[in-house]
Amino acid sequence: MNVSVESLGPCKKLLRVELPVEKVNAVFDDITGQFRKGVQIPGFRQGKAPKHLITRSYEGRIVEEARKKLVDESFKAAAQQEKLRVVVTLDVEEQQFGRNEPMKYTVTLETAPDFSLPVYKGLKAQRHLAVAGDADVERAMNILRDQQAKYADVTRPLQDGDVAVVNYSGTIDGRPLTDLAPTALGLTKKDNTWILVKPGSFLPGFSEPLVGAAIGDKRTVNVTFPTEFVHAELAGKSAVYEVEILGVKEKSIPVVDEAFAAQFGATSVEQLLQGVRGDLQREMDSRQSRALRDQLLHQLLSQVEFELPESVVASETRSLVYGIVEDNQKRGVPKEVIDQKKDEIFQNAGTSAKERIKSAFILNRIAEEEKIVVTDKEMSQRVMQLARQNNTTPDKMVKAIQEKNAVGEIRQDVLTGKVFEFLELNAQIEDVIAPAAPEAPTAPVPAA
Repeated sequence: MNVSVESLGPCKKLLRVELPVEKVNAVFDDITGQFRKGVQIPGFRQGKAPKHLITRSYEGRIVEEARKKLVDESFKAAAQQEKLRVVVTLDVEEQQFGRNEPMKYTVTLETAPDFSLPVYKGLKAQRHLAVAGDADVERAMNILRDQQAKYADVTRPLQDGDVAVVNYSGTIDGRPLTDLAPTALGLTKKDNTWILVKPGSFLPGFSEPLVGAAIGDKRTVNVTFPTEFVHAELAGKSAVYEVEILGVKEKSIPVVDEAFAAQFGATSVEQLLQGVRGDLQREMDSRQSRALRDQLLHQLLSQVEFELPESVVASETRSLVYGIVEDNQKRGVPKEVIDQKKDEIFQNAGTSAKERIKSAFILNRIAEEEKIVVTDKEMSQRVMQLARQNNTTPDKMVKAIQEKNAVGEIRQDVLTGKVFEFLELNAQIEDVIAPAAPEAPTAPVPAA
């Protein structure tokens, strides 16, 4: 077998393969022999038909199977011979193929980037330790109570803590907010919506002027959007809202007792408090772990630069774009607004895609260097974990994974976790006490 490689770019290669006629004919003979054993020609016992009849009757299928076997086997051998880390096969072009002649073909492919591993042992990082304290539990319990609140219709004027059922529309200099911020549909106009009458609810300064208003009243409310507002087009600007009061609801929050605990599957208040504390601690530990790994990954990424396979970046970018578009559609953002932002979406997705792919190449190279592998037992454990998370059986989970062709993705996820564990074990980590968590925001009022 003759093999040559031509570089078409940093990660793009053209592989030329030529197989001798002896190899080609041997594969043709082997495939023909398999057909002869497995098929029956009228007038002959199975496996006894003359070779020329088998060839005449099944030549098309024989040629296809011979072609596939020759390419599959020789391509793998050629890649190993040339030490190519093949990531994607872009195109296979057959130049010569048939009985009694050499086979020649080329493969356009992309390989993993060639780079020197960054220093990955002894990385320095801080681990922010946090413990779920009584104040954290109390805040979480207040959120649970708030989520179980009841709202009774009353006829009196609005008081602080009530819920106002309103129609509202907002303008800036007489123009709807969407003229400035097309995605701010919910901020521009809504009918029959609930607003909690409490400082800071909905928009700063919006609910306070509603205190004292009765059903049927109309109020003009002036607000100024924060300078760091989520819709940058509105940041720092002043708006005028016309508000009509449709209803007043008095909010009542349940007390924490045995009946309240039972709503969350707890047999006692103490068990509920323990469960809440445990959930908070697990969330804190998870955040701490992600933050630590982000520090380690940032140091790895900052040490080395290399080109990435273009098709891999393009594929990952498309995947991220689809996710962003889907999220926006679920939020009710109109298609025309998404189209207006498409350049920005692609740019952000492309940046994220490159960072993800670069990270994967570095972590996989570390795994190779340290001989870190994923065992069948670890794969089974991950499947069991996914089954529990998705409230299904392991068998159904396996079937779903196979249908999505996600075995490789799950194996990569497990491998990445093991590499991070290795990096943490070999890092210089300073444990510091995390600052106290800010007060949790009030739970959102349910829609009417």
